[in-house]
Amino acid sequence: MHSSGTGSLTTEPGEQIRLPFVLMRGGTSRAVFLRGGDLPDDTGYRDATILSLFGSPDPRQVDGLGGADLLTSKLAVIDPPSRPDADINYTFAQVSITEPVVDYDINCGNISAAVGAYAVDEGLVDPVEPVTTVRIHNTNTGRMLTAEVPVVDGAAAVEGTCAVHGVPGTGAPIALDFGETAGGTTGALFPTGNQVDVLDTSVGPVRATIVDLANLTVFLPAGDVGMVGTEGPEEFSEEQIGAITAAKEAAARLLGMAPDGLTPVPAIVSPSAGYVDYSTGGSVVPDEIDLVARVVGGRPAVPHKAYPGTLAACTGVMACIPGTTVNEVAGQGCEGEIRIGHPCGVMPVQVRVGRDAGGWRIDRAVFHRTARRLAEGTAFIRRSSISGVKGN
Repeated sequence: MHSSGTGSLTTEPGEQIRLPFVLMRGGTSRAVFLRGGDLPDDTGYRDATILSLFGSPDPRQVDGLGGADLLTSKLAVIDPPSRPDADINYTFAQVSITEPVVDYDINCGNISAAVGAYAVDEGLVDPVEPVTTVRIHNTNTGRMLTAEVPVVDGAAAVEGTCAVHGVPGTGAPIALDFGETAGGTTGALFPTGNQVDVLDTSVGPVRATIVDLANLTVFLPAGDVGMVGTEGPEEFSEEQIGAITAAKEAAARLLGMAPDGLTPVPAIVSPSAGYVDYSTGGSVVPDEIDLVARVVGGRPAVPHKAYPGTLAACTGVMACIPGTTVNEVAGQGCEGEIRIGHPCGVMPVQVRVGRDAGGWRIDRAVFHRTARRLAEGTAFIRRSSISGVKGN
């Protein structure tokens, strides 16, 4: 990012420091976009700046740009590409609402769509109509993903017929392909070498599929963590969240990772069934979906109100690989479209997998999101919020 220390953040007088930003929606999430060169390289000063920008920690984030929700307390940092096959570098951060923590160990698929649109609008790629391909190097996972961005009059298109459940209205469809992201954290699609592991947890044995694609994820059968699977985000009990957290921590230990990180992200899967759409109060019927999925994540761990794009790509691929917990509930080996039922609707993923001498090969893991630039300008950081921060 920027030079060590507080960098340019200390060069102007006054009690507040100016920081240029763009606010964008991507899919069912929203993020503040910053240029890496506007942030200090030093991790202590950088994270203090980000926390002040978002107004964290505070459940309402009333003194910052955070949206007081897991889906709207997100940051995208954009830098020049560090590899020749990329157009840009993109670093994702999940900013805790209630703790003074900025997490960098996951990516966000919804915000990845906004990254593609941002690259077009900021002139970081040459706009090509009707579609511009943006090659994005996600630094969190060290992997490449591709965004196909519709373009009108040299800018990322806004209007279109693509409906994203959980987002009002329709927009221009941005296709995101996570097919090249396997092994970003651990080096392997199946880090343990198994399609199913039995986790020894504080609530008993839990069957799990641990997968490293788009994000490091652990898929848990709903029944193993005391769930039906169709629970809405406000219907999770403390016991269910505790069981899910225990399984996630056991999976982390199995991988030799710290159990208190955000990964592996726990996803709960169950067979197709009907339930109430959390966002509209309408019905999701079994014939519309191939399986039901829920996610618990963040700091502290809470049920997601939608479904992360990265996990959708991973879920779709696992639905097509026999022997995984996802394939067991989806009940199929497949090519084509997998329809995931999540709290506020249905998310389709286009999948193509194959096998070669090295094992399973992911040829395609595509979903569509819409994105829109919401605001741009100057944010103000309280100088006192970074004064006295210990550099790292």
